[in-house]
Amino acid sequence: MKCLPRPLRQSRAPLLAWLCCTLGACETAPPPPPSIVSLMERPGEHALAVGLIDYDAGAFDRAETDFRSAVAHGLQSPSDAAVAYKHLAFIACAFSHLLECEADFRSAFAADPQFRLSDAEIGHPVWGPVYRRVAAAVAGPGGQANPR
Repeated sequence: MKCLPRPLRQSRAPLLAWLCCTLGACETAPPPPPSIVSLMERPGEHALAVGLIDYDAGAFDRAETDFRSAVAHGLQSPSDAAVAYKHLAFIACAFSHLLECEADFRSAFAADPQFRLSDAEIGHPVWGPVYRRVAAAVAGPGGQANPR
């Protein structure tokens, strides 16, 4: 530290504090993610989790009720809301309610502008074309109609 002027050498603490903050050492770590238990205590997140279980079990009437309850209660994560709407769209499309399917996909994009289906989901013969149409409409004229 002899290359520093004498006043700075005598008062190293302020210099070290400044260096720490400047170099990012004063940044705080991000908070830990919420626990599963705390998430399940939230009505929206609980309904979403139950809806996903019901959907996977083929209980589509119950799953639809669960997903509608989840979005009605509110979900903290925009991507969670998009997942609820995505599954509502899948259910609507599977039962040939194509206008409802389209509306649910629009709601998914409104909840999370980064919403995208996987390649396998896009390839579905019923909801794939509906999704692509909504994705193109959401992108707007001259926009990037990038469904994936």
